[in-house]
Amino acid sequence: MRTVHTLKELRAVLKVYRGQGKRIGLVPTMGSLHEGHISLVHKALEAADVVVTSVFVNPMQFGANEDLDNYPRTLQADQDRLRAAGNTLVFAPAASEIYPEGPECHTRITVPEVSEGHCAVTRPDHFGGVATVVTMLFNMVQPDVAVFGEKDYQQLAVIRKLVRDLFIPVEIIGATTVRATDGLARSSRNVYLSDGERLRAPTLYRVMRETGAALVAGNRNFSHLEQSAREVLFAEGLQPDYFNIVNSSTLKPAQPGDTELTILAAAFLGSTRLIDNLSLSLKPLNPHS
Repeated sequence: MRTVHTLKELRAVLKVYRGQGKRIGLVPTMGSLHEGHISLVHKALEAADVVVTSVFVNPMQFGANEDLDNYPRTLQADQDRLRAAGNTLVFAPAASEIYPEGPECHTRITVPEVSEGHCAVTRPDHFGGVATVVTMLFNMVQPDVAVFGEKDYQQLAVIRKLVRDLFIPVEIIGATTVRATDGLARSSRNVYLSDGERLRAPTLYRVMRETGAALVAGNRNFSHLEQSAREVLFAEGLQPDYFNIVNSSTLKPAQPGDTELTILAAAFLGSTRLIDNLSLSLKPLNPHS
């Protein structure tokens, strides 16, 4: 495995692989890699001959009061994990390589509708930063396929629409969320949790599953289910950011006739923001039952 830090190096290496007719896969990350990231690499290896994993903490997707400066940066450990996973190439650029004039002076991409609501309510600039850096990575790597985790469900929806609307010739693959044995979704930010907070963290997934069971049982009082879930989270020491039941395709509030639903949820535990989702396929309700 090789690590490069500049666009010039990246393109020189990839030119050789393309000349050999290799299919190229991309796994964009911000580093601090865990089992979930490694599962994306494995997924990419199933679809491509060469896998490029980018490690870049993107300043454009952080808000003014977020954890950019403290976000964990563990490049050496990341390289070791990627090497063991069979990754081919690491692209770890400096911020000056990506934004030579600074993020504030850089062209930005906006993806309407799916980037609205949910995470965007409290992080209004986040998805613009994601869409911009992902588009840049697509242009720099020019992959045949790119793999993203389903844990960030709204982000995946934004990227799918971005690729569709701009006719970017990249196949997008979503990879199933990797969880700890107690259900907590793997996340780089989990390292911020204290021991006590870590014990309470699986509550978010448990409440989503309980809400999902109620939906499967036929409960379509979405607003009541959402409010009840927020109350349970608050009672158990989490501060809900949002808990929304939506149409899986549009991410708009669910309607009684919808059969493909996703629960989108985020909550703070101490200073750590947890995010998760749960998708459900429901049987249509019988209006005569």
